[in-house]
Amino acid sequence: MAAEAPGSGRIRVLLADDDELFLESLRPLVEGQEGLEVVAMAGDGLAAIELVDELRPDAVVMDLHMPLLDGVTAVTRLRRDHPSLCLIALTGDHAPELHRAADEAGADAVLIKDELVQTLLDRLTQARQR
Repeated sequence: MAAEAPGSGRIRVLLADDDELFLESLRPLVEGQEGLEVVAMAGDGLAAIELVDELRPDAVVMDLHMPLLDGVTAVTRLRRDHPSLCLIALTGDHAPELHRAADEAGADAVLIKDELVQTLLDRLTQARQR
């Protein structure tokens, strides 16, 4: 299926994480939401930047611990080069200094992976109880 062009009304998302299994799990969650489309996935920070430059997505969800170029540095470069891009940082690390660094780099939000999963499980459990 071809990706829709910018301005099509859909939010075009790039997912970046070096954990391929996590990416493959996150993709259907994002695409299952009306109006969202995953246009690419990257396994390292440098590939994420290159794909953003090439594909011009509306949003990036990026792990902060990435090979070749860490997520904080990638967020800094993406914010500089693409100021209107929505940048969501993901991490399994609870270190406040890492979260602060991501905020200062220009991330719109910093989300903890295990909280993301727990929120999903809570929502699914609530849906079952209806």
